[in-house]
Amino acid sequence: MTRTNISEKLYLVQEHVLPQVLRKTAEAKELLKNGRAATVNEAVQAVGISRGAFYKYRDYISPFREASRGKILTISLILKHTAGVLSAVLNEIAAAGGNILTINQGIPLQGIANASISFETDGLRKDVNILLDRLIAINGVNKLEIVGQS
Repeated sequence: MTRTNISEKLYLVQEHVLPQVLRKTAEAKELLKNGRAATVNEAVQAVGISRGAFYKYRDYISPFREASRGKILTISLILKHTAGVLSAVLNEIAAAGGNILTINQGIPLQGIANASISFETDGLRKDVNILLDRLIAINGVNKLEIVGQS
C-alpha cells in the first residue's frame, strides 16, 4: 500500500458500502495476483472497469487479509463466563498459526467477561477473516471486535 502522508488516516470498511469501482479494482488486483489474468487489460476487461480507474485506485485498496499480514492484531471479546471459552479462543488462534502476545481478561460480571487478545499475524496459515469467523462461531463468544492493528 502506498501512503503519501504519514499522518494519513486509514479506515476498515465493509465491502458492501464501497463504491463499485473500488470493489472491481480489488477484484482485478486479485485476478492478476492469482494468475487468472495475465495483463492489466485482461483484468479490467474481466471486471468491467477502465484502465484509468484501475491505476487511480490500485495502490489504495487491499483486502484486509493482505493489510493485516505481518501485523499485530488486537481483538476485543465479550465471553460467556463458562469454563473453556477463553481456552477455545486461544487454541483457535494458535491452531491458525497466530502468535499470541498479550491476553487481558476482566473479572466476570453478570455471567460475561471482557477480554482482549493481541497476536501476530505473520505466521497465519489461513486468511485472517476465516480465523475471525471461526472465533465468533465458538460457543460462548458473544461478540468480537477488531480494536487495533499495528
